[in-house]
Amino acid sequence: MNEVLDPAANLGVVSATTCVSKVELRICCKHLLDRDTLNKSDPCVVLLMQSQGQWAEVERSEVIRSNLNPVFAKVFTVDYYFEEVQKLRFEVYDIHGHGGPGTHDDDFLGGMECTVGQIVAQKRVSKPLFLKYGKPAGKSTITVTSEEIFGDNGFVELFFRAKKLDDKDLFSKSDPFLEIYRINDDGSEQLVHRTE
Repeated sequence: MNEVLDPAANLGVVSATTCVSKVELRICCKHLLDRDTLNKSDPCVVLLMQSQGQWAEVERSEVIRSNLNPVFAKVFTVDYYFEEVQKLRFEVYDIHGHGGPGTHDDDFLGGMECTVGQIVAQKRVSKPLFLKYGKPAGKSTITVTSEEIFGDNGFVELFFRAKKLDDKDLFSKSDPFLEIYRINDDGSEQLVHRTE
């Protein structure tokens, strides 16, 4: 008895296992525009991906209060298809309202477009931010760092506690949080996690 194989089915299995990888994207910005009158902007990054000519939101970062040079703890995870051009857009907003980034209450601080392939190939992409109609957003820049995820990443559970911290606020108690960094191969530090 002769067995008939469907070549298309085999190709689908091969491309699903060998042509896709998961990529983590980490984001920081420098010299953001200051749109607030009493203190600094409260930035948040929105990640959009183009599909069939339309931009769709993928994820958004946390809001960092009163900071023009934010390092976001949020890690964006995207699938990287080697044979496809995957266009990404990063939009930075100064958050004012509670409706989420991009609402009429929020100020657009700038955006940048690139492809997943560009970020993966360079591992670190720094570009200027642009306002609408191609106008530069001052000296604002965004840096996206990529890292491909290989194998089965395990996890570690850590518990931290602090006692007798200095009170740094004048009229109330301090609002402490913890940041965990890792050391990259080039000796630079990379924010891994920021607690509440």
